[in-house]
Order: sequence, then C-alpha cells, then structure tokens
Amino acid sequence: MNEPTGRRERKKAATRQKIAEAALRLFLDRGYEAVGIREVAAEADVAVTTLFSHFASKEALVFEQDRGFEQGLVRAVADRAPGEPLIPALRREVRALVRHCTAPEAAPVWNMIESSAELREYEESMRLRHAETLAAAVAADLEVPEASIACRTVARFVIDAYCLAREAEDPEAAVDEVFRMIEAAWAARQPD
Repeated sequence: MNEPTGRRERKKAATRQKIAEAALRLFLDRGYEAVGIREVAAEADVAVTTLFSHFASKEALVFEQDRGFEQGLVRAVADRAPGEPLIPALRREVRALVRHCTAPEAAPVWNMIESSAELREYEESMRLRHAETLAAAVAADLEVPEASIACRTVARFVIDAYCLAREAEDPEAAVDEVFRMIEAAWAARQPD
C-alpha cells in the first residue's frame, strides 16, 4: 500500500492502524463475538464515530489489510512490464498474499476467522468483491467489456487459488499447481 504523503493523511492512517491493532488485540484475547465496538473504540482511545469513519463494520476491523490486498491484485495487472504475460504477474502477487497469510503470526487470526460464521461470511463477500475488482482490471488491460466472462472467470480462479493455497499443506506448491491450470485455461481462450 502507498504511504500517505500529507500530514493529515498520515494522521488518518495512524489512527486507522491504532484502531485495527486495538481491535485485533481484544478479539484475539477475548474472542471476536465477546468484544463490542464501544470496547474497541475505548481501547484505541477514539470515539465510536471515529472508528466508523475508518471501518464500515466490526468485521472490517479483522480484515484491515483488505484494501491493500485488493490494490495489490490490481497493480499486478496494471503495473506489469510491457509484454509481460498476465498470469505470471498474478501468480507472483498471489504467492506474496499466501506467504503473508500463512506466516506463523497470521495463524491466530485465521483460527479466529474460521471459528466465526460472521467472519467467514464477511470473508466470502470480500473475496467476491476482490474478484469483481480484479476482473475489471483485467478487462481494462485487455480493452474488453467489464462483463467479459473470460475476465470474470480468471479473476475468480485467481481468488480461489489464493484461498486453496492458504489452506494447503504446502501453500507455494498449491499456488503453482492451481496457476498451471489457470494458465492453461487462459491460453486456451486466447485467439491464435
């Protein structure tokens, strides 16, 4: 994610980070369902309205890096070198996401998410949003309509690759396996 440049943007980013860290600390210590928004705001020493100006919901507090992940996927498409194929660029980004999410320090957060139906549902809706955003980026890159089935399909497969790899015994090998299939399918849809 880009660093905020102005003083005001830096202060907003610091407040957002402070809220997210306080929330995660409380959620991991006491359990997601046991902690209320007012408690998170008090722990972060901000007003509830301030909390909601940074996070749309309690679930969003858990997925604080969501925007950065989504932007990373879009940048993998838009910022790749001229002539660089699409799928390898996406594979690199998904590998980075998987490494981040399978790091030992991420395990308590994923255990919390898995134990909460509310968080699992939020994550699913977040993945669908990521897929739609990625599909739009791919379509823009290829200069085809946003509703392109090929773009939407590859985007869903990429997002699913991330989820499957994150849960695999060998995440890196899983990324490679899934991306070999994605690459083959993507190549098959390309005109000769």
